[in-house]
Amino acid sequence: MAETASARPSDAVAPERWAASHSRLLETLGELIRIPSVNPPTPAGPELEAARRIAAWLSEVGVPTTVYEPVPGRGSVVARLRGDRTGGDPLLLLSHLDVVPAPPDRWTQDPFGGEIVDGYLYGRGAVDMKDLVAMEIEVFRLLAEDAAAAGLDPASEPIPGLRRDLLLAVTADEEAGGLDGAGWLADNHPEHLRAAGALNESGGVSLAVGGRRLYPIQVAEKGYAVYRITVRGTWGHGSMPRPDNAAVLAAEAIRRLAVPGTPRVTEVMRNFFRRAADALEGEASILLRAIAEGDPGRAEAAIDRLCAPVYARAARALVRDTISPNIVHAGVKYNVIPGVAMIELDCRLLPGTDEPAMREEIIERLGQDLERVCDIELLTAAPAVVAPVDTVLYRVLEQAILDHDPDGIPIPVMAPFSTDDKALARLGVPAYGFSPLKLAPDEAYLERYHGVDERVGLDALRWGLPVLYDAVLRFCG
Repeated sequence: MAETASARPSDAVAPERWAASHSRLLETLGELIRIPSVNPPTPAGPELEAARRIAAWLSEVGVPTTVYEPVPGRGSVVARLRGDRTGGDPLLLLSHLDVVPAPPDRWTQDPFGGEIVDGYLYGRGAVDMKDLVAMEIEVFRLLAEDAAAAGLDPASEPIPGLRRDLLLAVTADEEAGGLDGAGWLADNHPEHLRAAGALNESGGVSLAVGGRRLYPIQVAEKGYAVYRITVRGTWGHGSMPRPDNAAVLAAEAIRRLAVPGTPRVTEVMRNFFRRAADALEGEASILLRAIAEGDPGRAEAAIDRLCAPVYARAARALVRDTISPNIVHAGVKYNVIPGVAMIELDCRLLPGTDEPAMREEIIERLGQDLERVCDIELLTAAPAVVAPVDTVLYRVLEQAILDHDPDGIPIPVMAPFSTDDKALARLGVPAYGFSPLKLAPDEAYLERYHGVDERVGLDALRWGLPVLYDAVLRFCG
């Protein structure tokens, strides 16, 4: 664990400047939310519109940018601030512009209104992940303004105090795998992504457990494999039911596939549970150690007793490979027995599980009777990603948390989903989830991802911006 003493770079920024910066951050986030950059894009290309808006904001403070549009309407924007380059390779701030759809029926606010209500800023992307986009832009603005105040040109001269370059990449298409965003940059312009390390989404957000505040910092994420299973039955008349009805066979296949697999606690998650247990006391500590030990029965009971439902689902997903049947199609008419059905599976893979192993798991669960009438097609796959914890950058992130919350407990964790870290892994760039927010104890932040009434607290953003600033200045300075 990092020490808790040291001067914070953010202390050198005047309080009134932080107040103005926070106000500008909220304006930026609100404007980004009002650009409905839903993936897949509409013909208007809102991801490109958002990328151009960011380019315009950075241009106002003298930072040059490049906007790429590999596919019509899909825009990504990159920028660079120079250090004196005596400190090593750059730091990359990575984030994505696209959001998932937001049907407004159940929302209490306009999902693309960017409205502030009762201390929260509402809108699709407020959590995933335009909040971090806005914070990263604001860090760039603050540093560029420092250069200008010193009589320097941030477009061409080193930023005062920076020994490393600072990169920014805000990309399209993450919600669909990133092939036209970070993946395209990695393949075609890797110079915008190559760095000593990267900061991305999903980490540094407080979580109340046992009366303490944990700050999980993402150091790993699960892999994925998406399959389409075609189930072959026999066509017939609906008045004469038959057991080889493809819909019936598909239903049985789904039942078998949806059974949770055997828990397997990886090194990252064992370390997470043990370090959390060390920091806590009483029942919470005992339960966390039970999960770390990996005993299936004890772990399941411990998760139920320790976690709120949304975090229990996450914990279960982080100690096993998962299979989720999410799309099902069968039938052409009510009185026609379907001869074909289709199931699409979203499988998430722990480190140590590869795609062939997942395919074998699917075949085993189906059993010989169903496997012989099923064709299994792999649609896409990517392996799990794990970044090292014993690095200068990770220790800097821990320190930034502790400097602003000495009672907090920064701790490495794995994410159950995937991010653009997959693209960085191909370039050998270690990435860490760090979008720092200090939440109220009852805030169900994880439920905001892709959820109804997605929102982020104004106080959480006010706390997080200087934390991110300090992490950047410490590593690059």
